Amino acid sequence: MVGAGSGLQFLQAGLMTQAFGAYVAVLQEERGWSKTALSGAAALQQMEVAILGPILGWMIDRFGPQIWIRIGVVVFGIGLMLLSFTDTLLTFYGAFIVIALGSSLCGFFPVNVALINWFERWRARALSSMSIGLALGGISLPMLAWSMGAFGWRATAFGSGVVMIVVGLPLAFVMRRRPEDYGETVDGIPPAPPKEGVSSTPGATRDFTAREALRTPAFWLLSLGHGFALLVVHAVSVHSITHMNQGLGYSLAQASLVYTVLTLSQLGGVFIGWLIGDRYDKRLISAACMLTHMTALLLLTYAANVAMVLAFAVLHGAAWGLRGPFMQALRADYFGRSAIGMILGLSFMIIVIGQIGGPMIAGIMADLTGNYRAGFTILALLAGLGSLFFVLAKRPRLPAAAAP
Repeated sequence: MVGAGSGLQFLQAGLMTQAFGAYVAVLQEERGWSKTALSGAAALQQMEVAILGPILGWMIDRFGPQIWIRIGVVVFGIGLMLLSFTDTLLTFYGAFIVIALGSSLCGFFPVNVALINWFERWRARALSSMSIGLALGGISLPMLAWSMGAFGWRATAFGSGVVMIVVGLPLAFVMRRRPEDYGETVDGIPPAPPKEGVSSTPGATRDFTAREALRTPAFWLLSLGHGFALLVVHAVSVHSITHMNQGLGYSLAQASLVYTVLTLSQLGGVFIGWLIGDRYDKRLISAACMLTHMTALLLLTYAANVAMVLAFAVLHGAAWGLRGPFMQALRADYFGRSAIGMILGLSFMIIVIGQIGGPMIAGIMADLTGNYRAGFTILALLAGLGSLFFVLAKRPRLPAAAAP
């Protein structure tokens, strides 16, 4: 399941998530659409994800993630095919609504829930291992940029949709619901035998319900911290290639190579998380990663040479790879797995601030000022401020279990 989840993440990242910036650069040049208009597609996609979050969370908790992942793969592939027929901004937005729906159903949210249900002791390691696919997806960006140059962006988008369905569906069928449904146990560890003559355990606890989780400061602080991190992550995904191309004078191929360095660094961050995630305090590591995001984006914003651009790629990629899997692992550690689908779905309504705000702030400021400096600087400072949310997000006390 970890391998299949990693493969699904690889497909989404390589075909759209980390490739979106390349589409933005090409479409702006060919169609003449503004950066704000193109950023609006990313914002629309994330708004749809936020709206669907609680509904999808309930459906995952009720019916399991596996059926929705399979449907999502097909819808995502169809959305990419529709993108290839885009001629107007309206049809461009329409294609992204379909892509967003597919991405919601088969993306990191349902895949993370599936893995959370199977791991506890090594949960951070499992989620970090799955994130290797997300990191590796960026390595395929130069190949996608080459395909756009050789065959055109339309053929590339249509072919990406075919690849998503043909390769993604077999991976989706590997995913399973809870281990208890298959006679297995979490972590593969047999449950402890009950003690004779003992009907209840004093001080026993249970998982949070979604309503109880909403009443804790930790839920809101983790969600806000995650959202502020995505201000930078999504702005970089959408606008960094255009900034390097138009603002710093790099060719599309050169900018894509820089993004490959970022992706390799992300992979390094994932491996670091794999090693330390279950041993040290994830929230403090996440806070440090927020400061690294801030530093990296400032380096890119005011880059005067290649060394500064490469430093951005290394720092941002490492922080992203290290912090990313911890966002779901922290929530599962704090609130348990019984209602984790709904809890993650509700948190999406908060983290959408970063998913929408990052690309929009960068795009609007670039259209107003002629470059990305003001927008990127604002986002970098907000990321630094976001580190405080993780510092303050202390683990809540689990609710007491009801007496038998």
